[in-house]
Amino acid sequence: MKSIPKRALRRHAALGLLMAATLGGSLSGCAPLVAGAAVGGTVLVATDRRTTATQLEDQTIELKVANRVREQLGERARVNATSFNRKVLLTGEVASEADRQAVLRIVQGVENVMGVVDELAVMGSPSLSARSSDALLTARVKAAFVDARDLSANAIKVTTERGTVYLMGLVTAREAQRAAEVARAVPGVQRVVRVFEIISEAELARLQPPAPKPDEGAASGGH
Repeated sequence: MKSIPKRALRRHAALGLLMAATLGGSLSGCAPLVAGAAVGGTVLVATDRRTTATQLEDQTIELKVANRVREQLGERARVNATSFNRKVLLTGEVASEADRQAVLRIVQGVENVMGVVDELAVMGSPSLSARSSDALLTARVKAAFVDARDLSANAIKVTTERGTVYLMGLVTAREAQRAAEVARAVPGVQRVVRVFEIISEAELARLQPPAPKPDEGAASGGH
């Protein structure tokens, strides 16, 4: 029986988990507005380059935006608010330019928001099949990052809207370029938009988790 390389097994497992989580969030249909959960998200929190406090703050920002937009616009908007390091990416659709401006005012009024990237479109909401396609693209891009040897996959947040892939994260210029190249190579991706916060290689080294201490027992032969 032919053995399967461990790396391939890890990639297939990661892709399966990513697709399940992404498709589940995207197709639940529980609300007309989803905050950062439809086709984006971070897989592993442990190696996220944001502090734990900032991660919680980003989650709070997304929740507040979701609630306030739902209260004011109801089913007239399908807005995905993805917050990373207090910068909010807005994707999705609104019914009119007035509604788009209303969403921007709402986000700018949320506590601790440091910036807004507006990618909202004035148009009707996409079909279920289109949202499914976006969710699948997100999962495939994340899996491609997992498969890349020179990228930290869970340091990059991926959101997809109408075939356009948005990338967020604290990354070096080298990582940003590489991530964009990997994402563009995924079949079905129409465009890649980088919404990264660029850090230096020295900053990256400071953000890396400490290396695990060697097992003293193993080092001494267990004596």
